[in-house]
Amino acid sequence: MLEQYFRKPDTVDRIRNCWLGEPIESYVTWLSEKGYAAVNVHRRVPLLRQFAEFSWNRGARTWKELPDHIGPFVAQWSADRGKERSADRVRQIGNEIRGPVEQLVSLLVPSFVGRGRSRVTSEPFVEEAPGFFAYLVEERGLRQATILHYGHFLRVFEAYLNRVGVRRLEELSPAVLSAFVTEESRRRGKTSMTGMCSTVRVFLRYIHRERLIGRDLSQAMEGPRKYRLSNVPRSITWDEVRRMLESVDRRCAVGKRDYAILLLLVTYGLRAREVSALALDDIDWERERLLVPERKAGHCTAYPLSAVVGEALLEYLKHARPQTKQRQIFFRVLAPWRPMNWQAISNRATHYLRKAGVRVRRPGSHTLRHTCVQRLIDAEFPLKTIGDYVGHRSPSSTEIYTKVAIESLREVALGDGEAML
Repeated sequence: MLEQYFRKPDTVDRIRNCWLGEPIESYVTWLSEKGYAAVNVHRRVPLLRQFAEFSWNRGARTWKELPDHIGPFVAQWSADRGKERSADRVRQIGNEIRGPVEQLVSLLVPSFVGRGRSRVTSEPFVEEAPGFFAYLVEERGLRQATILHYGHFLRVFEAYLNRVGVRRLEELSPAVLSAFVTEESRRRGKTSMTGMCSTVRVFLRYIHRERLIGRDLSQAMEGPRKYRLSNVPRSITWDEVRRMLESVDRRCAVGKRDYAILLLLVTYGLRAREVSALALDDIDWERERLLVPERKAGHCTAYPLSAVVGEALLEYLKHARPQTKQRQIFFRVLAPWRPMNWQAISNRATHYLRKAGVRVRRPGSHTLRHTCVQRLIDAEFPLKTIGDYVGHRSPSSTEIYTKVAIESLREVALGDGEAML
């Protein structure tokens, strides 16, 4: 297996003669089965050979000892190759090499859990309030995506309580909650703080209901004030949309995929989560319809499949989508082939907006969603129709787009103001 990646026999011999030679060959076979490109394998194998030599020189003689040597190896590698580079670049170098090393070690030591891409899965307050997350599902009927947000915010709250020495829920007080909000507000925006405070407020009501604390402290959890219609949606002009689409290199697999994604976002105003969830069964080619199931408002929407979007999807499905039995439409281009999540979808929109030089606050997939809604507003469609089209749960979500006549303001800004007299 190694011969196809290295032309020089001495390179192959050096790998096979090291004490982890056989595991490295097995790792190469594993990479090949996962669909990794040859160039990626070629880069990883010498790295792993150096890790084998490094761990051996530090006294490792069994596979179970390897995890103890990953951190020092990454630190030395980063230091040697990060000279005269920024701290962010040094960390990036470390993360780039940690992944392959941890992959190899995880194949040799099944109990090993690496740091590189590990995710926290334990529920916060599992001992103090074990029934809270069951309550969110069974009584409140929340979706899994929403429950993940609850878990994230409550882990932050739990970590804060441990840090300040609050070990039991009975020790909670308005002063503790106020200090928590003050600390978090220094590093979070209004939207994030609103979600944080809302989550903790629900948790406080629950533990009071369950008599885990003596009084209801939910009213002491005050979030930032948000005023209705206070923000202007971050839409862009249609000319800027064209510039963004023209910046996509549609000759390669990535470009074919991303072009179809961008068209879905801006044509139908879809959310990134809705695009990532699309499956092959959601496209009705015979009736020329696109079905978007399980939207945020709890319903499904059937769109007419536009010719431009249909052609882009066909081009991607025929020439760029990996051969897989999974039904999701959009996949990573590089192995391991996995369906794209909503963060990846939004990141692609951010990438092309910046590539096209489009200046907008917080560029991402929602920029294109806002642009779709604003275009419909400018075309004077009824708000109810627009809300149904893009899947708004509340009419107030659509109403904000009518607050400012964007194009009219641009004309005033570019003119000399005489028309205003």
